[in-house]
This record gives sequence, structure tokens and C-alpha cells, in this order.
Amino acid sequence: MEFRLLGTVAVETYTGPLPLGPAKRRSLLAALLLSANTPVSVGRLTDSLWDDTPPSQARSVIQGHVSRLRALLVGADAEAYGVELATLGDAYVLRAPETLVDAQRFEELLMLAREQRSPGDTVLMLKEALSLWQGPALSGAFAGPPLKAAAHSLEESRLATVELLARTYGTLGEHHRAAALLSAETAAHPLRESLAAELMLALYRAGRQSEALDRFHRTRRLLADELGIDPGPKLADAYALILRGDPGPPAAAPAARARVPSGPATPSAAPPTGSPARTAPVAGPPPAAGDTAEAPPVVRRPPSSAPPAVHPADPLPVELLPRAPRGFQGRTEELAALTRAAAGESPVCLVTGPAGVGKTALALQWAHRNEALFPDGRLFADLRGFSEAGEPALVDVLREFLLALGVPPRRVPESAPAAAALFRSLTGRRRLLVVLDNARDSATVRALLPGGTDCVTLVTSRHRLEGLIASDAARPVPLDTLEADDGTALLAGVLGEERVLAEPVAARRLAELCGGLPLALRVTAARLAGRPQWSLAALADELADERGRLAFLDVDDTGVAAALRLTVQHLPPDAVHQFARLGHHPGGHVDPYAAAALAGTDPVAAAAALERLAAAHLVSETAPGRWVLHDLVRLYARGLDPAAAREALIGVLDHAIATALAAADTAEPGGEPCFVLPDGFHRPAAVRDFADRAEAMRWLSAERENLALAAQAARDAGLEDRAWRIILLQWPQVVWRVRDNWTPLLELALESARAGKDAYAESRVLTLLGWVLTEEGRAGEAAALLEHSPRLAREAGDPLGEATALINLAVVRAELGELPAATENCARAVELARREEDRHTEMLALQHLARMRLTARRPEEALAHARTALDLGPEHEEAARRSLLLAICGEAHLALGEEDDGVRLLDRAAREAEDAGYDEGAVRALEVLVRTTAEPSYRIRHERSALRLATAP
Repeated sequence: MEFRLLGTVAVETYTGPLPLGPAKRRSLLAALLLSANTPVSVGRLTDSLWDDTPPSQARSVIQGHVSRLRALLVGADAEAYGVELATLGDAYVLRAPETLVDAQRFEELLMLAREQRSPGDTVLMLKEALSLWQGPALSGAFAGPPLKAAAHSLEESRLATVELLARTYGTLGEHHRAAALLSAETAAHPLRESLAAELMLALYRAGRQSEALDRFHRTRRLLADELGIDPGPKLADAYALILRGDPGPPAAAPAARARVPSGPATPSAAPPTGSPARTAPVAGPPPAAGDTAEAPPVVRRPPSSAPPAVHPADPLPVELLPRAPRGFQGRTEELAALTRAAAGESPVCLVTGPAGVGKTALALQWAHRNEALFPDGRLFADLRGFSEAGEPALVDVLREFLLALGVPPRRVPESAPAAAALFRSLTGRRRLLVVLDNARDSATVRALLPGGTDCVTLVTSRHRLEGLIASDAARPVPLDTLEADDGTALLAGVLGEERVLAEPVAARRLAELCGGLPLALRVTAARLAGRPQWSLAALADELADERGRLAFLDVDDTGVAAALRLTVQHLPPDAVHQFARLGHHPGGHVDPYAAAALAGTDPVAAAAALERLAAAHLVSETAPGRWVLHDLVRLYARGLDPAAAREALIGVLDHAIATALAAADTAEPGGEPCFVLPDGFHRPAAVRDFADRAEAMRWLSAERENLALAAQAARDAGLEDRAWRIILLQWPQVVWRVRDNWTPLLELALESARAGKDAYAESRVLTLLGWVLTEEGRAGEAAALLEHSPRLAREAGDPLGEATALINLAVVRAELGELPAATENCARAVELARREEDRHTEMLALQHLARMRLTARRPEEALAHARTALDLGPEHEEAARRSLLLAICGEAHLALGEEDDGVRLLDRAAREAEDAGYDEGAVRALEVLVRTTAEPSYRIRHERSALRLATAP
């Protein structure tokens, strides 16, 4: 167990972070951890949780958060770590070993660093201390004044540590490293003079005097513009020291290997790039193993250090390029991107994408279109990085290149390093295109890069080859699937336009079923070309069956499955396992948590596997932490381990339940939709933690489609107990966007509940579905459903469910004009909620009871009920409930003839709803204000809120 303050406030356990819930609960934990093992009074906790006047029920809110936090710690076996959250009179104390708190470990490492005699050991200690930081201190907490002060103090300590580390780097003579460290911090804290002074000195001692002086003047101007002050002593002293030239730059550390000077003082050096007169270079010794840094300019060396020079006389243009691809379609943007990437000196262009997407075709198409750019010829090598035949030996590829360049066979070196050196030498004065197809790793490509500044290297790979981007500034041109129009054109190029124009709808459907993958489209076209009697529509119908689609897309030894198999066979076992399990995911996208649940691993391992799969272009990252599979790739993955289908499905369904529970608990801390887990529940290794309501609601919104697909998959698999839970746990989003077509999904939940003969589930689903139908204006249907819900809840022994059902039934009865019955239902719901000591449900019942008393023209009673509900202590996270209650109070004051109070409260209700993004509540409050007063701003705000509500996604 570990407590985190240096970043997002969190409690890390062996199974992942604890779901702490809303920001105020994190604030409470932070306040206790900052005074670990010391009692913290309720008064100080109140100051930490609210920065303005606290609510009247502040003590009860704190008690509730303490209770929930204590339960989380007990559930995580905190006692085994020596952790206890205890009550001491009017205070609370969190007892925990200091080694479990990252802020305490940070201070201890800082103290140890200062005691070290060796600067190298000091650097190690300081880097270890700074590695504990994962973002701004106390993130995710509601920062009351005490917590703001603590966060500021921690940040000051971190910056002082950064400055100390930079000075220690300077002691070791590593001034470039000190400058790099300080540059990032100075950008974040441009007004911190001590940082700027340390950066100036580091730059100066690294031999970058002009940058150091420029930093001083930039900081001086910033201090004057922002604060109206002159530089302080530290900054001024550093400036004066640099101007005096004291101390001078220290002698450079010995280099790992000697380099030949490259300036004009070396008479034998090659002329600068772009010089019209070029001296024929002579091949030097091969570079040291692993040396991928930039090479020095070519120089003449003593004959004993180089193999015999090779000078082919008047060589003819080299031509190893295969023919241009037939039926090439589209890719206009990618061809233009390649042209841009090929500009400049010695460019390396990197075409990446999944198997079958057309990387080789694109490279060859561009190469043939731009033949005139390469008068000395074009080289081509298939590196077979993903072939069952295996990769060719590097020396064999180089031998083929050297022979093509005119080197006699007996003069071709036997070793790959020597052959590579000769290749670089011979290409130094040429304008060549080198196409390296199907590369698997960066190291192989580096050995085959030509030496001339006018040469272009074009690499294709299923991997991203990020090492090549880092070491040789390779310019990536990612390749995606074809659009439907280009896919249809590709079919027409093989089959003839007449056949495609005869069935345009079927042709487009074929392109879509092939997922825009050129290889799949070409295989499909090959099948149709050999069978003129087949219709495009008939083949489209066969491809629509997922079970046989991959088999149809294989012809001889060419096909989608074969191409994917060659990619997969080069992956490590853990990535293959993850890939196979992804095939059983019912949703459209996956994150590391869902991937871990599918594979039975943890999110860290899953994220690493996803990165490997993305590098191989088997999955695509469409947004940070969100990955998708091409439809055909998913079908292939599903076939790798069909026996694991049910296990993987249950794992991801239970992950969805656990995460949705955490989201609902954070979005609506007092809610209680269905906290009983299904039988045989597979608890995930880790569950996503949500910092606040906004983050939880964003997750529910982003995952709505995935959750719907998961629920349908659960229903199809006979896992009804999972299906209705996954749907019902989205209730905060349903409440927030009630008119967003939730009925079909809730009807699926109702079918699942009834199929499982679960009275509890049926009652809960009926209650929510009935309320949605009411909001959609379908009061009659809602009443028919809701009539059964209270009885089912009683049968299931669910008093809170019965209370909620009675509230929703009351709402629809009131709408149908049955006000006495509606009032009686609400009063009964209040009684049940109080008996169960559930404030959330009591507030809900009182809110509707107040609304009904207002409708019955009993404003005094309405005001009393609404005030009672408000006094129950809704937190800021419950903005929707608070807004509705304030609106009722405002309307009650208007009904009592107290217009000023009524307008004030309604305006407050509207503003709180607007601030929280609760457009429906804002519209309701502003509608009353527009009818009550002629103030034009209310009409403008009403129109804006109504427009947002109407156009909300």
C-alpha cells in the first residue's frame, strides 16, 4: 500500500488504486496524510474541504467521507500495513508508517542526498526523489486554504531539489544535462529568478554563452513587464560572472572515441554540403558497433586504414525497382506527403501501416512517378521482415546493392560493416533512391542507408520504427485504410468499370466489408474476375457472415489471414495473448483497463502489450489510451483462441460493472442503484479511479456505446445478471441526459431482469425506465410500468428501491392529474428513506413533494419541504439537485408575493445549473424568470441554455 500526495491524491494497492470518489474525499485524505500520525480537528478538516462558508451539515459530510474512506482502507487490508483511520474525540488521525507516504519518502531521500560525499551518489538520490512526483502536488483534491498552502510548500521543495540536482550535475561537469533539466522547469516557472540564474550558469559552462545572456535579458524583461521589478542578486550575480568570463568553461570530458576535426582548418576535409566541387570520397573503417550518432564529414585517411578504393568508370543508372503496381487507386494525400518528406538532405521516408494496407504499392507508385529525381538510379530490397522465409542476411542485401553499383564481385567485402561502409562511400556523390521494403527493425535499416546528401531512402514497415525516427530523423507517412469511394475504384480497376457500375450499391458494400484494406479488396476482385457469372451482391452476402469472411479473403498463399499471421508470429507471447483476447471484446474500442480484464493481466502489462501491437499496426490508438482494431483484424484475433471467448467476455463485463460502479459513486456519492455484485464476479486487477464528478461523467459518456454493446453481448451469452447491471449503472448519465434515447437500452435491461427472474432488478429497471418515459412525454406508458415497481421492490426486500419507485410513480401520477395519490406516494417515500437513513433518497422525495405542494398552491408547505431537503447537506457535486431545490424555493416565494426573494433564488438556481453544465435545470429556472421579469439577460440566457440542450450530443 502506498499513499500518493505528489501528483493526484491516491492510495495505491497491489490490485491498483482505491476508488476514492469525489474531490472532497481526496481533500480529507490529503489533510490527514499531511499530518500523518497526528490528530486533525474537524475544524481544520472543514477549512480544507471548503474555501467559503461551509454548509450547516459540514460535520455530517466529513463523517460520511471518513466512514467511506475507512471502509476502503479496511477492504484493502490496510491493517496489515500498519494503517488505521481512528477517531479521537473531535478529531481524526490516520496512523501509517512514514515509508508509505510518498511526500515523506521524498523528504527522506532529499536529506540522504545532502549527506552523500560523492556527487554521483547525490545525483542518484535526487533523481530517485524527483521520480516520486507524478504531477502537481495534491491534484484531484478540492484545494481549501490549508491544502493550497501545503501544495505550494511541496512545490517549493521540489523546485529547490531540481536546482540542487542541476548544481550537482555541474560538479560532475555534466553542464548540458543541467541545462536540459533547468530549461523545462524555467519554462514552467519563468519568474523564478533562482532557476533562471542556475540555467544561465549551466548554459555558460556548457559553452553556450550567447544563450545564457539571452536568458538573462528575457528574464529581466519579464520581471519588469509582469512585476515591475529589476533582477535580484542571484540573477545579477550570474550575469556579472558570465560577463567577466569567470569561471571559464571547464575542459571537456574525454570523448568515447576520437573524431576528426571537420572545420575548414582540416585541408583534406570534404567541401561543405552544397559545394559545386566534390572530391571523390574514400571508404573509411566501419563505425564502432552501436554507434548511431551523426557521422563526421568524410575525410581522406591513410591508405592503411581503408580497403582499396573502388571507382566504377561512368556507371550506368542503377535499376532494381519492381514494376509499378497495377490498379493503384487514391492515396493522393499520402503521395504528396511522401514528396514533402523526400525534400531536404539525406531524407529517410518511413511508410508505416498494418498488413495489407498497401505500403509497398504506395512506395513503388511514388518511386515510378518520380523517376526523374534520381538520375543515378533506384535500388530496391525486400527485407522480408514479416516473412515465413525469414530475413535475408544483411551482407547479402549489401552485396546486391554493391554489384548493381558496379563493384566487381571479388572486391565486395565479406563482412556486413565493411560492405556498409563501402556502400556509403560509393553513394556519397550520387542521386539515388533506395527502397527498403518490409523492414522489421531500425538497426537493419541503418546499415543500408546511403551516404549521399542527395539520396532518398524510402522504408516500408508494419512497425512504427520509432528508433529510426529518433536516430536518423526519419519522416513518418502513416498509411490507413481506403475510403469507400477509393475502394470501389480499386475494384473497378480490376473488374472493369462496367461490372462495378452495374451493381454500384453492392460494390460499395464489398468495399466496406473489406474494411478499406487494399489486400482484401484485391483478393475479392481476384475471386470475382475468375468467376464472371458471380454477382457482386452474392459475394457481399457471403462476406457479411463474419464466421467465413477471412476464409473468403484468402486466395492461394495470399490473403488477409496469411498477412496477419506473418505479423503475429514475430510478436512476443504476452502480446500474442493480449491480441487473441482483444478479438473477444464486444465493444468498439478498448483501454488498458478493459484490455487487462480481457487478458487476465493488469493495466500496466496490458498497456505495454497494446503499445507492441500498435507498433505492429495490429491496433490503432485513436485517442490517448483508446485503441481500436480493424474489423478483419478483430476476426483474425478472435480465431486465435476461440476457447477463451466466454472467460474473456466475463472478464470484460465484470470490468465494466466495477468501473461503472466507481463512476456512479463519484458522480453521485449518495446514490445507490445496484451495489450487489453478480454471482461469480471476477474482480479486475485494477479499477479506474475518477478524480471528480466531471471525469466520471465524461467516462460514462465516452463509454456509452461500448457499454451498450457489452450489455447486448451479455444478454446474448445468457449472462442476464451482468446485462441489466451494466445498463442500470449508467443512471447518472441517464439522469443528466434523460431525453437522449435511453428507452431501447433500458428495455434490454428489463428483458434481462425478467429472463433472470430477478424481482430486485426488474423493480429497479422499471423505476428508471418509467421516469425516462415520463420525461419523454409518454406518461400513460410510464404509469403502466411503474404501477408494478413498488410491489416488486417489497418482494425483493429493497426499501430504498421501493422509495425511489414511489417517487417516480408519484411524478407520473401528478402529471396525469392524480395529485392526492401522488402526494401520498411521495410522503411514503420520505418515510421509507428516513427509516433507512438515506439522505439522498430523502432529498429526492422531498424535492418532488415540494413540487407537488407548489402545484397544489400550498407554497408555504413547498418552501418548508425544499428547505428541509437543502438542509440535508447536498455538496457542490450535487449541482443538479441543488439547482432544482433552489428553483422550487424561488417559485414558492413568488407564489407568496415575495418577488425579490423569488427572482434572487431562481437566478441563483439558473447560475448553479449553468456552471455545472446542467442545461435542463437552467432552462426550467430561466423559463420562470422570463415569465416573471422583463430583464433581457434572462431571455438571452434561456435561449442559450435551450439551444445547448437541443444540440447536446
